[in-house]
Amino acid sequence: MADENNERTAGGLAGKLAGKAKEAAGSVIGDNNLEREGRLQDAQADQELEARRERAEAEKREQEANLEQERAETEREQERLRNEVAEERREEAAERDRRQAEQRAEAEATKEQMRAEAEERAGEQEAAQLEREARRAEATADAIDPEEKS
Repeated sequence: MADENNERTAGGLAGKLAGKAKEAAGSVIGDNNLEREGRLQDAQADQELEARRERAEAEKREQEANLEQERAETEREQERLRNEVAEERREEAAERDRRQAEQRAEAEATKEQMRAEAEERAGEQEAAQLEREARRAEATADAIDPEEKS
């Protein structure tokens, strides 16, 4: 008879089959120890299979949690990038608006300067016209009354 404390039984599906075989053999030949050993090996194999399933489920849950964490980090990064792009677009729009306002102001200043220059030319032309008219009037007055020449 084997020492139960030192004996190592096969686990998993092979251990389960071996345990069932030992249990059946022990039952057939009337060896209670063999039958008991078979039941113990069967139970141990069931426990090992259950432990493997639980370990696999735990690993799966851990992978899912890691995936969810990565997904959340990716979403945060996407949101950060969207905000960064939006900020750059706002800055570009503000710069474009500033340039347009500057161009409008320059155009308005140029237009105002042209208007002032035109008014100055018109004033000069009017002054020249008045000067000519004054000389003609003076010449006419001199022609009418040559003695009142100053």
